[in-house]
Order: sequence, then C-alpha cells, then structure tokens
Amino acid sequence: MKKIKKNVLIFEEDEDTLKFLRSFFKGRNDYSAYFIKGNKKDFKRELEDKKPDVLIINSPDGLEQVNPSDVGCPVIALISGNITGGIRSVVRSDAEYYLITPFHKEDLEHKLRLAIERKSWFENLYTQKKDLDALIEFTYFISSTLNPKEVIYIFVKKISEMMKVARCSVISIGVEEQKHAYIISASDDPEIKKIKLDLTKYPEIERAVTLRKPVIIKDALKDPLMKDVRDIIAPLAVRSILVIPMIFRDEVIGTLLLRTTSIERKFTKREIKICTSIANASANAFYNAVLYDRLEKEKTKFERLAVVDYLTGIYNIRYFYNRLDEEFSRAVRYNFPLSCMMLDIDHFKRINDTYGHRIGDIVLREFSQLVRGRVRKSDIFARYGGEEFILLLPQTNLKGAKDKAELVMKTVKEHQFMGIDEGDVVTVSIGIACLSTKKIKTPDELINFADDALFAAKNKGRDQIVIYTKEISK
Repeated sequence: MKKIKKNVLIFEEDEDTLKFLRSFFKGRNDYSAYFIKGNKKDFKRELEDKKPDVLIINSPDGLEQVNPSDVGCPVIALISGNITGGIRSVVRSDAEYYLITPFHKEDLEHKLRLAIERKSWFENLYTQKKDLDALIEFTYFISSTLNPKEVIYIFVKKISEMMKVARCSVISIGVEEQKHAYIISASDDPEIKKIKLDLTKYPEIERAVTLRKPVIIKDALKDPLMKDVRDIIAPLAVRSILVIPMIFRDEVIGTLLLRTTSIERKFTKREIKICTSIANASANAFYNAVLYDRLEKEKTKFERLAVVDYLTGIYNIRYFYNRLDEEFSRAVRYNFPLSCMMLDIDHFKRINDTYGHRIGDIVLREFSQLVRGRVRKSDIFARYGGEEFILLLPQTNLKGAKDKAELVMKTVKEHQFMGIDEGDVVTVSIGIACLSTKKIKTPDELINFADDALFAAKNKGRDQIVIYTKEISK
C-alpha cells in the first residue's frame, strides 16, 4: 500500500533557513512541501487550499501573524536572529513545537514526526470520542453514569449481588500481554486501582483466554487445573470459580471472574449462560473503559512531551519561560532573591567532530542528568538550545548561585562521559545573573544578563564562572 504524503506548508523568508528547508525536503517521498510568500491574506488562502498536516513558520515575525489554535494543524516555529523574541513569541502563541538556529535535519525530522503523531492522535481521539458516546449504552442498571470506570464497577457490583458470590472482578487482557493481566474493577472494593496479575498464578484465566470459552472450577482445592496454585489460594478460602472471556471484535480483551467461598455453592448452567450473555453484551462497555484508560495515558504522555526536551529529558524552554514569569513576579512581590544561570558545554563541536553526533547526544543527556541531580526540586533546569542550558534558582542569592555553579563545574569535570576517551575532560562555562542587580527590571533582562556573563566566561578561556556586573555590559 502506497504511503500517503503529508502536506507541509512553509512560511519563511530568511534565505539561509529556506536553503536548509529546501535541502531537507528535496527528494522526500513522505512529505510534500509548499513554500509560500506574500501577506497575511495570501497565507490564509494557502492554508485553506492546501489543508496542511503541519505548518512551518518563522518566529517572531511569521508567528505574530497567526493564531496556532486557528490553523487547524500542528505548528513548528523556526527561531533565528532574534532568539529571545522568537522564544517569547512561541510561548505567547502556544505553538506546539519550535527549533532554534543552528537547525539540524535530525531535529526537524523529530519535530515533524511528533507533530504528525499529535495530529493523528487528536483526530483519532475525536473519532474515538464519538464511538465512546455511541457505545456507552448498557443495560438499564448501569445507565446512571457515563464514567466508564463507574460503569464497570456498577457492572461487577450488580453481578455479584445477582449471583450471590463473594467477589466479582473484571480482568483486562492486553493484546500484546502474554504473561500478565490487570484487575480494573472488583465488586468488594470501589476504590481499587489497576492491579497487575501474574497469569502463571491464575491458570483458570489463562485457559479461558486460550479456549475463548467459559472455565468452571467446582472446587479449587481439588481441580487438577489448580494443582500448582493450591497453596496460594487455600488461605483465601476460594472454592468455586467461574471465568467468562469478554470478546470484542473477535478479540479477547478481558474476563469476568467470579469466586465463591462455599463448597456448597456451585455455578449452575443457567447462571453460566446468564453471565456469558452479560459478558458478551457488556464487551463494548468494557472496551470503552480500557479505551478511556488508554486515552488518559496518551493525554499524560502528550502533556509531558509539551514540557520536556525530547533528547535530554529535562524541561524545554517553553516550560522554563512560563515558570520564569511566575518566579520573577513572586520574587519582586515578596522581595525574594532570584538567580539565573546559563551553562554551555565547552568545545561541544569538537566532541561531535571527534566522536560523532551519537556520542554528542549521549554527552548532552549525561550532562543534563548530572546537573539535574545537583539542583533542588524547586529549581527549574531546561535546555536552552543546542549545548546551552539554563537554570533558574528561586530564593537563591548570588552566593548560593555561585556555590551551585562551582558544584556543577566540579561534578562535570570529574565525570567520565560515556564514549569519551579517558583523560579527555569535559568542562562547562557558566554565567550568572541575580535579581539583586538593580539594572534588572524584567525577566528577559535576567536571562540576557546571565547570557552576557556566559559570553564573558567563554571569551576568558572557558571552564569558568562569571557573574554579571555592569562592566560586562559595556
């Protein structure tokens, strides 16, 4: 089956950036790139005509002309020239993704893939939501709520009452899972969380899933199937067991599990038939509960992607800027100290040239984790771009920031990075600015002054800490 190309609309004027983009998209079989020029009216007309899967636009100039929420597709902002202004524009407009010059094909490839996945996820989410609304049509006793988890609990509670059993549970079976299952609801505990089960200790569930039909255990302490787990179930006083597979679209997605604690209590043919009918009728509802849980996980995943740098695992600059405004306002209001630290891995280009970009990525990740392990939970540590990082230190004065910088420098210098030859020491340059400097009036100035101090540290030979002073800005 031929793969459908994804449409990428590009609104960019910088010649160097255009050269990079044309080189990236040249000969691609998976993307169709459309470069547009003109005013805002022309741009909107192209948006309507092309209906792109992704929009690539420069920031701040291009991004100031559009509202990403009105575009109808994910936006990737390209920031060159005015870095601070470009990042500010990204944060203000809430654009999903961004790249900071110098641009690399691997970074753009990753952002495009994430953007396409995000668009696909939201489209699927919209479709699945419609299906969810249509499928939550249960029998009369579970029509009082549309919350899938509540539906499943009412479902098992009603069955346990109707069948007069000690416990009724719904077990989730993943498609790829062969050794584990999960209890997602139980009649005797409305607050039960997802509990993982080792299926080797539940041979009755394994058999029901394999045979795709009910399994009846009349006496768990005597049935040959339960021989290997008798010591486990004996203290639980489990006697009769009924397992009903729940099948949705010809796939076993879970089981209904009923247990009794009385030897006299046997499951009749009529009860087995009723439970089987209920399980078949409720498979759609159960699928929706599983789908609900899956969507919640996906939502959490994308929320995390929105604030975390994909390569290093630390915060991205979008999250940093949001927190910067909060912390700066708090510091000014309550007269708290606030320090900002800019960090740059020295001679990182040499590391890439000597050991390759894969080792360079490893160094970035290890460096990030080293620093993160030396800061407080209240500190905000983010990747600023490339090999530059930024650290915001709330309620930290100049001395505290300098002490922290010295600890970071020592830790990095003493660490043996993976893939780097022994004796080839990795160092870092650090610039520090503190709100106590009277010249600092805005959050942007705090960052710019820390960046000026970092620039001075690199000019003085690197592997140094420089604290911003008025002399540096001259």
